[in-house]
Amino acid sequence: METITVKTSSRSQMIDVTDRVQKAVQESGVQDGFVVCFVPHTTAAVTIQENADPDVLHDVLWKLEKLIPQHETAYRHNEGNSDAHLKCSAVGVSQFIPVEGGRLVLGTWQGVYFCEFDGPRTRRLLVQCVGR
Repeated sequence: METITVKTSSRSQMIDVTDRVQKAVQESGVQDGFVVCFVPHTTAAVTIQENADPDVLHDVLWKLEKLIPQHETAYRHNEGNSDAHLKCSAVGVSQFIPVEGGRLVLGTWQGVYFCEFDGPRTRRLLVQCVGR
């Protein structure tokens, strides 16, 4: 298993980690199989999203903030990051990506993104390659 360290610089952001996941696949030697990306945090996530137009990332973060605002009077968790926990649950902490010919099988406009919802922090993304 490979651990990718991700340093975030703001409270909410999406960081393209596609190249780093691809590097982990290459270093594993797996030619055909799959890779699992897992975030071992309760206020961060991983997703697959468009990597051509940065406005898409802005729109995703903007909409998540509108749907799940940071400050809600009904939140009971005292740390002030209940929204980050909810966003993590909504987006998810893992992705399963096929590998063929030693390459991630992603669509033309797809990239793998680490999602920070309670930063800035230093985070981990665990990458497990399985196959032959």
